[in-house]
Amino acid sequence: MTQRKKKLADGERRVTLKTIADHLGLAIGTVSAALNDSAAARTIPIHTKQRILEAARKLNYQPNYFARSLRLQRTYTIGVITEEIGDPYGAVIISGIEEALRDTDYLFLTVVHRHDPKVLASYSRMLMSRGVEGFITIDTSIQEEPSVPTVAVAGHHAVAQVTNLILDQRHAAHLALAHLLELGHREIAFMKGQPYSSDSATRWAAICSVCEELCIRIRPELVVQIEADLTTPHLGYPFAKELLRRNCPFTALFAYNDLSAIGAIWAFQEAGIRVPEDVSVVGFDDVPLAVFSNPGLTTIRQPLEQMGRIAAKVLIERVENRAEYLPEIVIEPELVVRASTGPVMRRVKA
Repeated sequence: MTQRKKKLADGERRVTLKTIADHLGLAIGTVSAALNDSAAARTIPIHTKQRILEAARKLNYQPNYFARSLRLQRTYTIGVITEEIGDPYGAVIISGIEEALRDTDYLFLTVVHRHDPKVLASYSRMLMSRGVEGFITIDTSIQEEPSVPTVAVAGHHAVAQVTNLILDQRHAAHLALAHLLELGHREIAFMKGQPYSSDSATRWAAICSVCEELCIRIRPELVVQIEADLTTPHLGYPFAKELLRRNCPFTALFAYNDLSAIGAIWAFQEAGIRVPEDVSVVGFDDVPLAVFSNPGLTTIRQPLEQMGRIAAKVLIERVENRAEYLPEIVIEPELVVRASTGPVMRRVKA
């Protein structure tokens, strides 16, 4: 690199507010107010603001993040706490968060706790020590009031200063079970979610309530409890095998989520049971894999990406004191009918 080019490169790295101010013949305070869009910027003429912004682009001005943080006493950083990065449910929500923050000054740090309370507590402290201004939690149970604004996606405990973003579980259960009833199904098997998953208890309570309303009998021998902590369809595979080993006839399965439903379909097909001719299967969430299942999976859709966007928007508004605290935001589910459900033909027997 020639000396001239080296000086130019060094100069580009050292573009500051003073550089822009000297270039335009303005005060540093005026340039700072315009670029930070502070309250003082309201007194700056529009044409002057435009000159400052244009000069900043032309000179490739990059704000000093640390200096700005010290000056404003802010980090513009939020913490995202999730159960598992590879989980399709959480991954789509995080995608929505990223999309919502893309055009803002905020960045987010993500940590994974795998439902380990010690890890969760440790990572929460670490994020706080790095100056996060708020939290978004995904499938994470919050028991105590946090010290910063928090939005919990799939949070169900009423905790002060936590906005719980939840799905209407009762409506979701009604959509799925009414669909199966319309197809003639009366002997329905169920997969309950893992005890540590935030939605498990509320979803099962909703299913029990709707079954009572619709006069659907829940037979204990047709209920299996998922215990595995997996992010693949193998989540449901062994528990579907367990259902078949019990030798109790059923014509439909309502699974806890899409991964367990797809794993169940594998287990049924392996046993020579056709889906949906012999047994219909309904999942929950509508993760991207659901549409590529064979057959395509009928499921309850949660607008996961939208939920991520809503969580980010609500959190930023609270961090910046632009909105009042809401204890709960309810999201409506949707039934998506694909090829994994059909009318009753015969009872399934192992």
